[in-house]
Amino acid sequence: MGNKLQKFGLVGSGIVIGVALSLNLPAIADREAAQPLPLDELRAFTEVFGKIKSDYVEPVEDKKLINQAINGMLSGLDPHSAYMDADAFKDLQVGTQGEFGGLGIEVGMEDGFVKVVSPIEDTPAQKAGLKSGDLIIKLDDTPVKGMTINDAVKRMRGKPNTPITLTIARKGANKPFTVTLIRAIIKVKSVKYKLVEPNFGYIRITQFQEHTGENLVQAIDALQKDNKGPLKGMVLDLRNDPGGLLNGAVGVSAAFLKPDSLVVYTDGRAEDSKMKLTASPDFYLRGNQPDYIKDLPAWVKTMPMVVLVNSGSASASEIVAGALQDHKRAIILGTQSFGKGSVQTVLPLGNGTGIKLTTARYFTPNGRSIQNKGITPDIIVEEGKVVGNEAEDGFGVRESDLENHLSNPNAPDNQTDAKPPKIIGPDRPAKSDKPKKLEPGEIVSKDDFQLNQALSLLKGINILNKSAEK
Repeated sequence: MGNKLQKFGLVGSGIVIGVALSLNLPAIADREAAQPLPLDELRAFTEVFGKIKSDYVEPVEDKKLINQAINGMLSGLDPHSAYMDADAFKDLQVGTQGEFGGLGIEVGMEDGFVKVVSPIEDTPAQKAGLKSGDLIIKLDDTPVKGMTINDAVKRMRGKPNTPITLTIARKGANKPFTVTLIRAIIKVKSVKYKLVEPNFGYIRITQFQEHTGENLVQAIDALQKDNKGPLKGMVLDLRNDPGGLLNGAVGVSAAFLKPDSLVVYTDGRAEDSKMKLTASPDFYLRGNQPDYIKDLPAWVKTMPMVVLVNSGSASASEIVAGALQDHKRAIILGTQSFGKGSVQTVLPLGNGTGIKLTTARYFTPNGRSIQNKGITPDIIVEEGKVVGNEAEDGFGVRESDLENHLSNPNAPDNQTDAKPPKIIGPDRPAKSDKPKKLEPGEIVSKDDFQLNQALSLLKGINILNKSAEK
């Protein structure tokens, strides 16, 4: 069973500059096509290939033409299937370890431009103020239009401490603007935590990596020590978490759910793409790794929880939010999540390259597909509106905005559930578009409206529980 899980190790929502979000282990062997080859179409392909070789204005290498054809074949399927050349495939092998070279920005493709899905926390992209939904239209002096996503990613990669200038088109801005970023070795700290008030903990997951589950347990242990006893409530912050390893999402869910609870199931055409993943060590441990969840104190399974999500919460983040919501283990608060509900499998090719292929959709325990829809919070709390402009979260790009996105098998595109109650934060001046500066040592702003609403909710739950006990 564990070997089967390794085939679907990662459910990324795009491409991170410096690493493709995919499996970091070998996946599955090549399968023979079940249908006969389309001979007429292949003849057309070879005819076009021959015409380019003989008549194009400049000579073109065979390798370049074939690679571009493969790129087009995969990118035309959906936003997350992709071809990886040898360099990209090598980057993939180390990317899920939490350290890679680049800008720290997760991207997709939209109308021929690179679209920012989410900047990763504590990276050059986040510090420069890039936002979900931004369109990158130029890389230095080179227009992005006409590039493949892999070509654009290659240009944004480079040696640490070297600059690159991005030209950005942003919704609501009068004209494009430029921003210069300095490439760096990106070291993503997966789990951050703080005792925000006595008895109330805050844990933020920035990305699901190989050791995220272990790091979460360490954070809970540290919070209990800081609090000198069990917590009365916890806020799990998944905002702007672009996803990551599937076993990390299962491990995080398992920390808060009863053993063997269903976390997520997948369904695709191939038989081995149909899986049920439960809160069991078989699905969150790798190899001979010790079970880091078995020694968690009992109160962790029952303490009140609020999970924060927004349009940058994608894939593995949505698996966790959906599992905790379906099991009524946590209240989901924030804004509609990204809506990336597909599983990618990495298929290594014989020449050192590989493809990342969408092989299944995933479903929450109650059978909900969040593909092209997202997780609808139990309570919608917007961060607040910018004076003279739209709500900040309104800039967010979602799966439904991406070209060639997969449909939702449960419902028509963009159909939403009955609208939950909504709370909108106070008006804020337009300058608040810039990233909030945190005090030294802080991991979350004291003025974070959504966090403060979550804490108020947890305190209210505790008051109700005390009243019920009397």
